[in-house]
Amino acid sequence: MRLLERMRKEWFMIGIVLAIAGAKLEPSIGVNGGPLKPEITVSYIAVATIFFNSGLSLKTEELTSALVHIKLHLFIQIFTLAFFPATIWLFLQLLSITPINEWLLKGLQTVGCMPPPVSSAVILTKAVGGNEAAAIFNSAFGSFLGIVVTPLLLLLFLGSSSSVPFTSIFSQLFMTVVVPLIIGQIVRRYIKDWLERKKPPFGAVSSCVLLTIIYTTFCDTFSNPNIDLDKFSLLLVLFIIFSIQLSFMLLTFLFSTRNNSGFTPADTVAIIFCSTHKSLTLGIPMLKIVFAGHEHLSLISVPLLIYHPVQILLGSVLVPTIKSWMVSRQKELLQTREVSATLNNPEGLEYLPIPFDQ
Repeated sequence: MRLLERMRKEWFMIGIVLAIAGAKLEPSIGVNGGPLKPEITVSYIAVATIFFNSGLSLKTEELTSALVHIKLHLFIQIFTLAFFPATIWLFLQLLSITPINEWLLKGLQTVGCMPPPVSSAVILTKAVGGNEAAAIFNSAFGSFLGIVVTPLLLLLFLGSSSSVPFTSIFSQLFMTVVVPLIIGQIVRRYIKDWLERKKPPFGAVSSCVLLTIIYTTFCDTFSNPNIDLDKFSLLLVLFIIFSIQLSFMLLTFLFSTRNNSGFTPADTVAIIFCSTHKSLTLGIPMLKIVFAGHEHLSLISVPLLIYHPVQILLGSVLVPTIKSWMVSRQKELLQTREVSATLNNPEGLEYLPIPFDQ
């Protein structure tokens, strides 16, 4: 019975293992063009479901308040689209003297240039209980920025040139992110009482969708044709990607928890995930557009194919740790406020001003 309880509690982690094992056994089912048609079911339906679900579960006032949190948005977007690619570029200057395949290193640079994803950062922030409204806003806003900024960064750091169909990418983002979110908010207005009474399992629904994304992502990874690539370079790149993600998560944590940062623990959770996650859904099409016809396109794509599942796995594994930190930190802050209030007003009474003429 104890084992069953443990399994029920850790169903999501078990689901991740089963999804990866299933993808390894038969990757052809979940690849683009396969029976599951992930180019439609994941790129459109799954992403739209996530944001409809978020629109339905998110209180309108929370989303509205997130819009005005300019400092948080600036932090995330500058970190993601400026600090991240610039730091990777400096790091790669050191790695260029190593025997690692040069096209894999260029692939690492493309990862740095990518916008945030429109799904995983939101779901993981929600799983922890962080500032979901901020995560939604920054994932959507960062993706729209990425349509223009990412191709420019790729041109700046890698020097390829091509015409990018901004209109088609923009319209896809609008239809899969903005429209479902708005529809979810509209539907919420009509069934608000029912939602508050029944409390549907929004988190479980999002987690199930994420398992589908994990499965199809690993199907793509495992079905990738055997590229002319030495295992030493591949293992080193895998290690580098893990190191980059952990380092940047720690860095964003340290920056956002400073005494004068002005961010709440829930804000920090959104910052950690939104600042360090990169979009495969937008990334691969952009690479195919910017490097159209390039003989090393498959090698350039490998780090992004690795980075995406790693960010989901790493994020999922760290959810309990981050959640326990956030809860304990919130309790500390609450206790500090209560102590401060008691010290300022030891009698617990309201001081009334006494007129001088009495």
